[in-house]
Amino acid sequence: MAETKPKTVEDVETVDVYTAKGFLSTGHRYLDVRTNEEFAKSHVEDALNIPYMFQTDEGRVINPDFLPQVASVCKKDEHMIVACNAGGRGSRACVDLLNAGYEHVANMGGGYSAWVDAGFAGDKPPEELKIACKFRPKEN
Repeated sequence: MAETKPKTVEDVETVDVYTAKGFLSTGHRYLDVRTNEEFAKSHVEDALNIPYMFQTDEGRVINPDFLPQVASVCKKDEHMIVACNAGGRGSRACVDLLNAGYEHVANMGGGYSAWVDAGFAGDKPPEELKIACKFRPKEN
């Protein structure tokens, strides 16, 4: 039996927010991998929140229970849109999910910030809905 090569970020399918919104309307699950604090501020309706990383005094650390927590609520053949704040954690979470045998995962490019910027999060001003991201340029 041939050995399967581990998946990398290059293997992750990335979709834009418009495609993600369309997928959600056809039954895909939205897996929000932001922290509980980020999720509490605002999130996509019916999103499932399982943080991929936690903020600690030493910086961000990967949630050691991420895969077991996902496995407790998602099947490996389920179609999922994975998102964080800007896209980085989401793509790394997708790599871990693919390597754990999840077959249909896609990262939402730009993360929840792009969702808000597209106007999908409601009528509140963006600063009330999303966390500022040092990796995402501010709009003038």
